[in-house]
Amino acid sequence: MTAGTFTPRPGAAPVSRMIAAQTALETRMLLRNGEQLLLTVVIPALLLVLFSSVDVVDTGAGRPVDFLAPGVLALAVMSTAFTGQAIATGFDRRYGVLKRLGASPLPRWALMAAKTLSVLVTEVLQIALLTAIAFGLGWSPQGGPLPVAALVLLGTAAFSGLGLLMAGTLKAEVTLAAANLVFLLLLVGGGVIVPLDKFPEGAQTVLGLLPISALSGGLRDVLQHGAGLPWGDLGVLAAWAVLGLGAAARLFRWE
Repeated sequence: MTAGTFTPRPGAAPVSRMIAAQTALETRMLLRNGEQLLLTVVIPALLLVLFSSVDVVDTGAGRPVDFLAPGVLALAVMSTAFTGQAIATGFDRRYGVLKRLGASPLPRWALMAAKTLSVLVTEVLQIALLTAIAFGLGWSPQGGPLPVAALVLLGTAAFSGLGLLMAGTLKAEVTLAAANLVFLLLLVGGGVIVPLDKFPEGAQTVLGLLPISALSGGLRDVLQHGAGLPWGDLGVLAAWAVLGLGAAARLFRWE
């Protein structure tokens, strides 16, 4: 028998393994949370089915699902990357979970990386489910996958930064109320269900600069009209990502 084969080797696991384990844990916790599932899966799916089947909102020429599907995909990204992450992280901070994890061998940047990867995994599941529902409703998407991926990644970065900024600076109860309120306001005024051209002309310019408007508008340009990379919308999302992540990195409080 080789000497030292069974000698204990205490120490932290490689960072990549710790991130993978924490990502799996964060994803399982999110998928087991009924409130989060309602927000991230049930509500977007119901909105897609309802407004595609009932002529409530004038979405212009063509089938309603062709307009609604890209907007609902954008809503799914926002619900997970912003609303869900803000609420979950805010209560993790309140109950001392972040403080304890911050004292573990897992680096704080790796914890944020794991939370971001968990968001991306959840979004993949959301997009797959919503796409299947939209196909069942007769959706015929145009465009290619690369512009869609670019929009989703930048949208995730923008909403994650804003969600972490809220969770790291406000009390958990305030975060809960504010995140849900922002979700509802952006659902109505972000071009998800109601086209922006239905709003007063002065408001359209302001609403068009919101991250949800840029994401839903960019996805609609690609998936409904077959456009290439929507540089304007990508620029808006990139600006929000830089501002949100930069502010979150500077102001986030772990306790």
